[in-house]
Amino acid sequence: MQVGLEVNHLPGFTTRSPQASVSLAHELGFAGVFFKTVLDLSPTLDAAELTAIKQTADELGLYLDCGVGRVNPYNTAESPAVRALGDGDYRLGMERMIRAACTIGCTQLWAETATSSNKPYPGYFNIDRFRTDVAWADQLLATEKFLRILAPLLRDVGSRICLETHEEITSYEVVRLVEAVGPDVIGITFDTGNVVVRGEDPVAAARRVAPYTYLTHLKDPLLTFGPQGLVRRINPCGLGAIDWSAVLAILGAHNPHLHLTLEDHKNTLALPFYETPWQQMHPDLTVAELAELFRLAYTCEARIRQGLIPDPVSDEPIPYAEQWRERVLHSAAYLRQIMGAESNCRG
Repeated sequence: MQVGLEVNHLPGFTTRSPQASVSLAHELGFAGVFFKTVLDLSPTLDAAELTAIKQTADELGLYLDCGVGRVNPYNTAESPAVRALGDGDYRLGMERMIRAACTIGCTQLWAETATSSNKPYPGYFNIDRFRTDVAWADQLLATEKFLRILAPLLRDVGSRICLETHEEITSYEVVRLVEAVGPDVIGITFDTGNVVVRGEDPVAAARRVAPYTYLTHLKDPLLTFGPQGLVRRINPCGLGAIDWSAVLAILGAHNPHLHLTLEDHKNTLALPFYETPWQQMHPDLTVAELAELFRLAYTCEARIRQGLIPDPVSDEPIPYAEQWRERVLHSAAYLRQIMGAESNCRG
C-alpha cells in the first residue's frame, strides 16, 4: 500500500493547475494524487489536457485517482457542471466523465451519495439524510436505481464507482448499495473520519467495508465530549481516535495494493447522539459501537490533558493554511511507520 494525497482541500487548489498539484504531491514525497472529480483535471474533458496530466503523474511515478461526484438523483442539481456536460442530461454527463476517466487509467471512481456539512443550513437540515421533502430511504432507492442505469457502461469499460462512506450515509447502507447493484461495478471509498459521524466504530466499519474498498480518504477523528453527545474534529493521523494498526491490517488483508489517500482539512462537527431524532434515523446503530466511540472520546481527552494531542481549544483557531503542510507530512510519516512495523511483524 502507498500513501497519496487528496489535493482539493489544500490551500490554493482553485488557482493551482492540475499539473502543479501533481508536482506538489511529488515534492512532498507522496506516492500518488487524488482529485475529487475528473472535471478537476479538465472541466471540458479535453483529451489532450487529460493525457498531459496523466503523463505528468506517470513521469513522476505517482498514481492518479479521481471521481465522478454525486450519484443521488435528489441532489444532482447541486452539480450543474455534470448536467451541462450531458447537454442537459445528467446521466449522459456522468457517462462522459466515466469514459474520459477511463482513457487515462482512472477506473476506480470516487462518488458521494449526498452532501452534508458544506451546506450553510442549521441543525439536521445541514445533512441530506434528514431532509423532510424526501425520505432518506427514498434517496437510497433512487441512488440504487441510478447506479443500475450506469452499470452497463461501467461493465463495458471496466470501471467501478466507489461510494464514499460520506458524512450522511452509514457503512451498512453503502455495503447494501454495493451488493444490490453488484461489486463488479460498485465499490467503496472508505473515509475513516466520517463513519464516527454516523455512530460507528472505525475498526468495525473497516471490517464491514474492506471486501469492497478500492479507494480511501484517510483522516483521524479527534473525539471529545459535547452537550449533544460527542464532537468530531479532524486531526493528523496518529493524533486522533483511530487504531491505525488495526484498520490498515484489515484493509491490507483484502487489498494489499490499496491506495492510502490522505484527505486532510480542519472541521468541527457536533455528533448529537443524545437526541431522539438522530437515533431514530439510525436503525443499524449498535450499543457496542456507540459505546466504543465514547470510550475513544475518553481516551482522546486523556491524551489531550497529558499533552500527547494538541488541545483543540488552542489549535482550532489556527488557520488551516498555516498548518496543512505540517499536518499532511505528519500523517504520511505516521502511516508509513505503522506499515513498516506491520511488515516487520509479518517478516
